[in-house]
Order: sequence, then C-alpha cells, then structure tokens
Amino acid sequence: MQAAFFLINAVAGFFCTLFLLRFMMQLARVSFAGQIGDFVIKLTNWAVKPLRRIVPGVAGVDWASLIAALWLQLMLAGLILALSPLPLAADAVGMLLMILMLAIRSLIQLTVYILIGALILQAVLSWVNPYSPVAPTVNQLVRPILAPIRRFVPPISGIDLSPLVAILLLQVVLMFV
Repeated sequence: MQAAFFLINAVAGFFCTLFLLRFMMQLARVSFAGQIGDFVIKLTNWAVKPLRRIVPGVAGVDWASLIAALWLQLMLAGLILALSPLPLAADAVGMLLMILMLAIRSLIQLTVYILIGALILQAVLSWVNPYSPVAPTVNQLVRPILAPIRRFVPPISGIDLSPLVAILLLQVVLMFV
C-alpha cells in the first residue's frame, strides 16, 4: 500500500512540477526553444492541448497549464484524504473544501520549491559554467524574482547576493504555507 502511494505521489508530483514549470515559464516569457523548454512541452502537451479548448489563455497567460497542475493536485489530495485513517468531515462541502485547500497549498509549496531550485541552479551555473545551454532559460525564469531584490541589494565586490536573499524570502513563504 505504501509503495503504491509512493509511486502515485512521485508520478503526480513530477507531472505537477512540469505543468507548473510550463505555466511559470510562459508567465516569465521564457523561451521554450532550449532543452528545458522542449522537455517541458513534450511531456505536458498531452494534458495542456486538450485543456486549451476549454480554458483559453488570457492576456498571454496559459491557464490550461495551471488548471492541469491544480487538477492533478486535487486528485492527489482526494486520494490522500480517502486513504487517511483520520476522521474526515461528514458533509461533502467540508470534504471538497479540505481537498481544495490541500491542493492549493501543495501547488504553492511546489511553486516555491521550483523557484528555490531554479535560484540554486542559476547561482551554481554562474560560478561553474555560465555559458551552459540551460543557463539562459534559468536566468529568464528567475529574473522576475531577482530584479526587484537587486534594486535593494547591489553586488558587493562583484558578488551578487540577490539569489541568497530570494531563497531566504522564499523559505519565509514556505513557513507561512
């Protein structure tokens, strides 16, 4: 039972990460021409393309990717609650609200984890291999987060501390979620 739940959680988490990454890349206007973009598109088209017929993009934002991630998290939260030994809400509305709350909380946490991972990857790539084929994609993804921080935290002796500040702020967000 635990092994099956682990596998379901891992696969759902993987695809949810890809859906959120696709949403975030489009939101940050990241080019999908590189390796990461091509990987994300190829593994998410099966769900996003049909959803676009129902959920159109508005103002250049691909809502279908976010809806796919939410749908997957709703299914996972429902499965977790169904298999939970804890006493559950007696009414259907309470159960649905609990599932929705768990799914949204998981999406927020996953989004923060994606951003922290991208910030760490960007920092490591800037030290090790700034000309990596992945570097432009990662830089475009984290630029909207780092730009406002860089206005308040300028580089010190050529060292950019804005990724560290951003990671600390994202950790604070995780504490409240």
